[in-house]
Amino acid sequence: EVVESGGGLVHPGGSVRLICRASGWPLAYYSIGWFRQAPGKEREGVSCINTRGATTMYADSVKGRFTASRKDVDNTGSLQMSSLKPEDTAVYYCAASEVECSWLEQDFVSWGQGIQVTVSS
Repeated sequence: EVVESGGGLVHPGGSVRLICRASGWPLAYYSIGWFRQAPGKEREGVSCINTRGATTMYADSVKGRFTASRKDVDNTGSLQMSSLKPEDTAVYYCAASEVECSWLEQDFVSWGQGIQVTVSS
C-alpha cells in the first residue's frame, strides 16, 4: 500500500505539500497518481507523474497551482499545492499504477487511505 501524509487546515491562498510513501516495494517502477474527493462529489483525478518523472498530468482546475514530483531514492512522491482555494477542500488520495499516467482509477493497483485537506479562513 501507499500512505499519504501532510494534509491539514490551510488558509485560502496558502500552500501545503502532500507526501506519498510506499513501504516494502519500489515505487520507482510505478506512476504516481493523486486523486481527490470533495463532500458530495465523485472522486476525480488531480495529478499524475510517470516513472522517472518524465511526464506529468494535471486537471485543468489545478494547473499552474499544483506540482507533482517524486524522489525514488526515498520511495516517495509528493504533491505541492499552492494558491489554495476553498474548492480544493477534499480528501486526497495517492495511488500507484503500473502503466503510464491516466485518469482511469482501474489503472491504479495500490491506493492510500486518503488524507484531508481543508482550505478555510
